[in-house]
Amino acid sequence: MTWTIRPRSEGPGGLYYWTEGAGPPIVLIHGVGLRAEAWGGIAPLLAKDFTVYAVDMPGHGASPLDRARSLSDYTARFSVFIDGLDAAPIVAGHSMGAFIALDLATRGANALRAVAALNAVFERSDAAASAVQARAKALDGGSGADPLAPLERWFGASPHGSVGAAAKACRTWLTSVDPEGYAQAYRVFAHHDGPNRAALAELQTPTLFLTGSQDPNSTPAMSHEMARLTPNGRAQIEADAAHMAPMTHAPSIATAIRALMTP
Repeated sequence: MTWTIRPRSEGPGGLYYWTEGAGPPIVLIHGVGLRAEAWGGIAPLLAKDFTVYAVDMPGHGASPLDRARSLSDYTARFSVFIDGLDAAPIVAGHSMGAFIALDLATRGANALRAVAALNAVFERSDAAASAVQARAKALDGGSGADPLAPLERWFGASPHGSVGAAAKACRTWLTSVDPEGYAQAYRVFAHHDGPNRAALAELQTPTLFLTGSQDPNSTPAMSHEMARLTPNGRAQIEADAAHMAPMTHAPSIATAIRALMTP
């Protein structure tokens, strides 16, 4: 498993990505403050069956900053990217990337084969909403992100072993991300509460809702409820995983994504 920075190509919508593998396309969208290398553990496993496109969000990695004020602004950029592919993809998103993936699916503007919403948020409690919005308000867009608090929320207070390697990579990305790109995305993330119930009830695309049993903000209850509302939804909870499950539990999650192609 490696988090080494990879060469990029510019794709439709001005989004930068790296790719590997052969087969039907799968688009991977990371969360706030990270970059496409966050999929470095999952991508090689999926590349056995798919052409993997790991994409930098606007204002992250190599993708230029866009003046996005709402989730739909991010979705519009990824919609253009997906339209440029030669076949309908699976779209897998983590955290804010899950917001984008579900927004793409529920808007129905793009044909998607399946969706994987990993560590997704749905209908935060009032306390959780107040906390995340206070963190967003404190970001000035000029100074770099303090990695300590996010890392503790994502991994726990004492990450170790393979989790420690993932946490070290995330620390590097958080301290090097464009401060305005980070602040802009975090504000959108903080003020979005996930897909609405009516949209999920109409979603016919096969959809996986997966989170970690130890994720305090993208809770198992949220994934179970979204799966219950979605006609072709399924929930999976990774035991002993926290918010960065795609990095710490890559083999299990790659298997779950691949299973979306099994009726």
